[in-house]
Amino acid sequence: MKKLLKFSTIPFLVLLLVLVSFVSYLSLNEYRPTATEKLTPTKGEKMIDQKQALTITTYNIGYGGLSATEDFFMDGGKNVQPPNKEFVQKNLEAIAQTLHTAQADINLLQEVDRNSQRSYFMNQEAYLQEKLHLPSVYAYNFLVDFVPFPFPPIGRVASGITTFTDYHMTSASRIALPVPFKWPVRIANLKRALLETRFPIADSEQELVVFNLHLEAYDNGEGKIAQSKKLAELLANEYQKGNYVIAGGDFNQVFEGSHPFPVVSKDSWQAGTLAKKDLPEHFDFAYDDTYPTVRVLNGAYTGDYATSQVYVIDGFIVSDNLAIDAVQVTNTDFKATDHQLVKMTVRFL
Repeated sequence: MKKLLKFSTIPFLVLLLVLVSFVSYLSLNEYRPTATEKLTPTKGEKMIDQKQALTITTYNIGYGGLSATEDFFMDGGKNVQPPNKEFVQKNLEAIAQTLHTAQADINLLQEVDRNSQRSYFMNQEAYLQEKLHLPSVYAYNFLVDFVPFPFPPIGRVASGITTFTDYHMTSASRIALPVPFKWPVRIANLKRALLETRFPIADSEQELVVFNLHLEAYDNGEGKIAQSKKLAELLANEYQKGNYVIAGGDFNQVFEGSHPFPVVSKDSWQAGTLAKKDLPEHFDFAYDDTYPTVRVLNGAYTGDYATSQVYVIDGFIVSDNLAIDAVQVTNTDFKATDHQLVKMTVRFL
């Protein structure tokens, strides 16, 4: 009996040792960004002219893996990663074409992978630089050597937010946002951030300050609230300096006042709500609710808002020294990604 107990205990101890070693490795190598990190700004030849309108897009490209046929386990689906590299490549080609057609001055992209198992280790920033003929600045918000869940596991992730433009920047920074997760969940999770880019304006002492963002998705709501508060503080601070300010991206929250699309199921992923009272003085939302900007990935897209859950969570927050001329969603029926591009045109007042 003692021998049997001994031999049955050995595999358990080996498994425990492996688990402890793995968690220790991830803990020691956890991505720990500082509060603010300076990045290399783009050195485009164009200069912003306050006499001319400016166009800006936001587009969550879903690492080229979340097109209309796909679902995702975190949203109630089953899939962990796309079927093959060719699948991702085809989606990226369509994404690049959508961006090329938009012809915006500044492009804010989210979920752009540099070296991730889920996108077959493609450098998507470099791919889009080549396709769009635009330089970019990049900030990580998901950098983990190995994400051990679910099964099969996600594996290595190196992903972030990227701003593409050929306009000259004075500086660029990664500004850390509050992290809602505790150890050990935190070590294999996202560390979200704002990508701040600052643009000089011809014949002006003021700057255009643009924040690219992708706020919390899978938290209990507290993360989104804390991150939204941090954003509001930064927006107010820049406005007080006399600057023109835009924040754009995937808020993972519907904008108060936007058209509510049908609630298909309360059991699927639900977006939070960003209220107007959460905005600092002198700022307002800019969005288009003609079409949804995201679909929930609990199943393949049906093409019907009554059976596929959709929301408007991608858009902008704009200071009142800028006039919003137009905001428009490019409706692609989620063919290449689970989000749709939003394009805004503004004028300097």
